[in-house]
Amino acid sequence: MNAPSQKSSELAPELTEPVLWKITLGELDEKMGVKIVEESVERVVATMPVEGNRQSFGLLHGGASLAVGEAVGSWAAVIHASTLGKTAVGVDVSATHHRSAREGLITITATPIHLGGTLTTHEVLITNEAGQRLCTLRITNLLMKRKH
Repeated sequence: MNAPSQKSSELAPELTEPVLWKITLGELDEKMGVKIVEESVERVVATMPVEGNRQSFGLLHGGASLAVGEAVGSWAAVIHASTLGKTAVGVDVSATHHRSAREGLITITATPIHLGGTLTTHEVLITNEAGQRLCTLRITNLLMKRKH
C-alpha cells in the first residue's frame, strides 16, 4: 500500500493553512474506470462500472472491490492528512462481501470513523445502483510527514 506521490498539500506562500490534497487517479484506477464524484475530509465518493471488473463467472471481482475500496479510503485519509501538512500510508484493510453484481455502476463511499493526528480509520461502503450494500471495508492509514 503506497502513499500517493502528488505534492499538493504544500503551503502556498500567501496562505497560512495547507492546501487540501486533490485526488489524482492512478493507472489501476483509470483501467478500472473509476470516476470521482465528491472529495472532502468528511466524505469521498467515487463510481466504477462492473463491466471490465468481473471475474470469470461474470460477477464483480472481489479483488476489484478491495482495490477500489482501498483507493477511496486512502484518498480520504490523504485529504485529512493534508490539513495537517502530512500524507498517509495504508497499514490495514479488511473487507466483507455481502452480495455481488453482474452489471451496472457501483458507488464507493468513504467516511471517517477516526481522524487522528497519527492514524485514521475509514469505513468504505460499496453499493449497487439500487443502494444495496455489496461490500463493507475498513481501512486504517498511518499519517506521516511528507517527504519533499
